[in-house]
Amino acid sequence: MTISQNRTQELTAAGLNLIAQSLTIYDSDLRLVVCNVPFQRMFDLPDALVTPGATFEDTIRHLALRGEYGDVTDVETFVAERVEQARAFEVHYMERTRSNGRIISVEGAPLPQGGWVTVYTDITRTKQQEALLQGRSEELSDQLNSYAEELSTTNRALSAMNAALEEAKRELTEIEARTRLTTEMMPAHIAHVDASGRYTYSNRQLSTVIPDRPSDIHGMHIRDALGSSAYDRIASHLETAYSGQPSVFEFTDDASARRIRAAFTPDTRGGVYILSMDVTTEMQARVALQQTRRRALAAQMTSGLTHDFSNLLTIILGLQSKLLRLQDLPAQATDLAEGTLAAARRGGTLLSSIAGMTAQRALRPEVTDLHTLMQDLYTLAAPTLPKDVRLTIDNAAPVTPVLLDAGMATDSLLNLILNARDACGASGDISVTVGLVHDTWIEWQISDTGPGFSEAALTRGFDPFFTTKGAEGSGLGLPMVYDMTKLAGGDLRLENRGDGARVVLRLPYRPAVKAVKGLVLLVEDRDDLRALYREMLTDLGHAVIEAVGADEASALMADIPDITFVLSDVQLTGEATGIDLAHRVDGAVPIVLMTSLPVDNPLYQAAQKAAPVLRKPFTPDDIAALFAETPAQVSAE
Repeated sequence: MTISQNRTQELTAAGLNLIAQSLTIYDSDLRLVVCNVPFQRMFDLPDALVTPGATFEDTIRHLALRGEYGDVTDVETFVAERVEQARAFEVHYMERTRSNGRIISVEGAPLPQGGWVTVYTDITRTKQQEALLQGRSEELSDQLNSYAEELSTTNRALSAMNAALEEAKRELTEIEARTRLTTEMMPAHIAHVDASGRYTYSNRQLSTVIPDRPSDIHGMHIRDALGSSAYDRIASHLETAYSGQPSVFEFTDDASARRIRAAFTPDTRGGVYILSMDVTTEMQARVALQQTRRRALAAQMTSGLTHDFSNLLTIILGLQSKLLRLQDLPAQATDLAEGTLAAARRGGTLLSSIAGMTAQRALRPEVTDLHTLMQDLYTLAAPTLPKDVRLTIDNAAPVTPVLLDAGMATDSLLNLILNARDACGASGDISVTVGLVHDTWIEWQISDTGPGFSEAALTRGFDPFFTTKGAEGSGLGLPMVYDMTKLAGGDLRLENRGDGARVVLRLPYRPAVKAVKGLVLLVEDRDDLRALYREMLTDLGHAVIEAVGADEASALMADIPDITFVLSDVQLTGEATGIDLAHRVDGAVPIVLMTSLPVDNPLYQAAQKAAPVLRKPFTPDDIAALFAETPAQVSAE
């Protein structure tokens, strides 16, 4: 809330306290929103009943027990009837005599957003004046004029009070409308649940944060709105918030595979405020960055060791080869020398595997047909299997191309199939299934009918050099697959099923951008680079128009409807970036961002969320690899 809004509330409260009439505003849940000091004085109420949040029911019960409504035989029945009348509140005006003999008028009106406002006026003196005027109208004509003027003044004051109430009601309505509009525009679920777990407020964003959930959840219990699985994930954090401690946490929704970040803030009047958002893309980028840093650290630690060890192996190989060339060497010595050579060569292979794990490998996403990838995988894997080991592939992948590092994906899948082959032995079945998970992941499941993973393998399977194959295993297969998966922002999971083992590999789903030969908007603030990229695009058959900043590019897009896609640098002239431009485009035309920023730069991570990213430097082939040809183009060529 701004300073001006606080100041307005203070002035409004002070003004309400200065008027003679008593005023109350209750919300649709029959809880007090605001009242002035004259209301407390008129009915001699304790502080607890004039504090925002006090219930209408408690106030009526207090007044009935004190005799405000005369002799009430059944207080609880009387209170229940008054509460029921309040829930069906209508515009009304009434006058009644209190137990102390004072006469008050009660005027109420409902509010558009629920609840009502009521004004209480002490009209005892006015009634006395009316009785006096009726009995002595002829004798007291002068007093009649005086009393009439006083009554007129009272009416004018009451009219002014009503106008003030109408203005206060209008301002409250506008404030609520602005607040609701703001929360509806935010890309997050904002809500409040009461002490029983039911939603008393919610914007309509739950279904966008967690798919397949309802949007209109007011009055629903949080378990019913989220589903049992998601509710079980957040239940302990909700209890923490109910106990008065805020809680911020992340969880994965099983049904949608979305990563959700939630913040629970206690409400001092009871209940919990909830803020939740989808951070799946952020999580994928974070995982990829973490894996890149691990690789860099591993490379730093092992580079010196592998260099020295490689030199030692070279010396050993040379000496053993020289030893084998000696004449009259005993047979036992020859066997020992050949064994030493075999061990040294195995050490060299191990060094190559370590280098493969720690060497810097940049992702090279390209347009990939998953059906073709799976056919090629079968062609590579099938000849390596024993005669009685069967490989089946169940392909439910989308027919539209995706952006994927196909080489890295093929290496990982082939490695997993070979591990499954070793688990099956001479006979068995290996199955590979692929499909989408809620348009978030591409998921492969590699299953076999072998003995399954041991407890140690389930726990340490991704640790470098851990192996259950004895001398035949290097312990680098699964760690390499894990490394490549995490580098791409994906996930790898080992599990056992009833008849063997299963590995679940997930990579982020990125649909390929359709290539349409046409007018390209090139946005680059360096003249030399812009000329180079223009030449690349024209060589690929595109016409090009140029801009040096996001604002200029936005103006061109508004004026030229024929633009087919946008190629923009991330860092541009002016305050707006290429990321801002991608948000402005918002899917109207395809956009590709380009940058030379390191992967741990916040701008690079934000760019990955907004659009496909092309790393500088790049070639025309790198540009072409990002775009999927349409069927018409393929047949024409």
